[in-house]
Amino acid sequence: MITTILAVFVIALTMSVLVTPRVRGFGIRFGAMDHPHERKVHMVPIPRVGGLAMVVAFFGTLALIGFLPVEKAHYPIWDRKIAHLFAGSLVVFGVGILDDFRHLSARIKLLAQIAAATLAFFGGVGIELFLFSDKPLGPIMSYGLTVFWFVLFINAVNLIDGLDGLAGGICFFTSAIMVIFSVLRGEHTIAILYAGLGGTVLGFLRYNFNPASIFMGDGGSYFLGYTIAGLSILGSQKSQVGAIILMPLLAMGIPVFDTLLSPIQRFIQGRDIFKPDKGHIHHQFIRMGFSARRTVLILYGITFALCLSAVILVNLRDEQAGLFLILLGAGAVIFTQKLGYFGYLAYDKIYGWFRDVSDVAGLTRDRRSFLNVQIDISASKSAEELWSNVGRAMDMLNFDKGILTIYGNSDPAVDSNSDISEKAQSSMQFTWTSDGYKPWAQEDRNDLLKLELPLLDSAQKNIGTLFIEKDVRRDPISHYTLRRIEHLRRTLTAALSRILAEEPGRVSLSGGL
Repeated sequence: MITTILAVFVIALTMSVLVTPRVRGFGIRFGAMDHPHERKVHMVPIPRVGGLAMVVAFFGTLALIGFLPVEKAHYPIWDRKIAHLFAGSLVVFGVGILDDFRHLSARIKLLAQIAAATLAFFGGVGIELFLFSDKPLGPIMSYGLTVFWFVLFINAVNLIDGLDGLAGGICFFTSAIMVIFSVLRGEHTIAILYAGLGGTVLGFLRYNFNPASIFMGDGGSYFLGYTIAGLSILGSQKSQVGAIILMPLLAMGIPVFDTLLSPIQRFIQGRDIFKPDKGHIHHQFIRMGFSARRTVLILYGITFALCLSAVILVNLRDEQAGLFLILLGAGAVIFTQKLGYFGYLAYDKIYGWFRDVSDVAGLTRDRRSFLNVQIDISASKSAEELWSNVGRAMDMLNFDKGILTIYGNSDPAVDSNSDISEKAQSSMQFTWTSDGYKPWAQEDRNDLLKLELPLLDSAQKNIGTLFIEKDVRRDPISHYTLRRIEHLRRTLTAALSRILAEEPGRVSLSGGL
């Protein structure tokens, strides 16, 4: 059987080496090119149809297995589960290669990935047991976990495919370690398939390693991620789902970790979760000054170390395996922090984010207290009561001075032809100062925060102006000062509009309320 596995590997390697140049010419002829832009590190257009070469080489190798001395029990094509798995792989490859020629939306690609995973699941390729347990999963949970597994691996390979040879090399190391592990467990069919996949990828790397003359594209990355995910499930279905299924997950640790954390980083930073960027692990190495080739070699080394860790994990007892995974996880966190990959997630920024969320949701005491004052402002029956409540709000914000000017029938922002004295007569002014307020010695001091807020009603008519002043040297602006001021402005505008509508004669030319 070892001879057969080696023969499959050599056939796949040879076919890949022979097919890839011809597929490259196909990509150039039909315009499936990856053009340079801000997210790319290459400087000239390069064909991105390498996935087609890998699919042809892989399935061509499977077709030739029939001519090898392989027992029918280990002949892959006769297995119903494998047939469904490969049907799904062709679905994701088809969508990926279509995206290489004509860019598709993220939603369409995700739906295609889910459909391919569903096809494999209903063909019998599913995660059926709890991790490190022989307890069966329910059908819904089994389906959801299986789809997540496929989608995770597909996008892991796709996202890491940003440097010449990086994704292919990681997939080759993963396939190689899984061949060894499958042979040791007597899973000869799975070993044959992994050998064919590994040979296919290694032959493709002949043209994809730096400097690359062809890229695998979405078609290739989708096909590799999907196939590795499916074979890992097939190899674990005859035993407890523990270290066995974690082997490829750990071997693919770099792209998987990147895939899980990138959307979280984008969400926290307020960016589109599905929009590509240059925030992945390999981009961090480039920013640190490493060349593209050196970055790939470093990540190869890390992947090789993770493959060895996977071997160690399989030979540990459950308790030791758990401790080993904890240590690996801690090492991964330290590694990404050292890279600056999640520099945004410093303690003070995490705390600030939760503080903002708590304040907006009204969970903090200060926000609830200020909301109570806003309610009193909204319920004010007169301008005097309104100004008294506004004074309470300014006192809570630690302001020193406030002036409210209420306009009558003349809007100074609109009625520019009115006489200045007439405008003055048609408005009323209220003044508030904090306890112990002393007029500033110099009006042009550079430590005073001065804000003049126009009060516009629903018809966009200026019904008043609120001027507020604060000595920021004596009392700095708090984290929520400006947000509170905007809440105050809106509440004051609505209340004042209501009061003027209910008693329009209260503001008269004589200036009395």
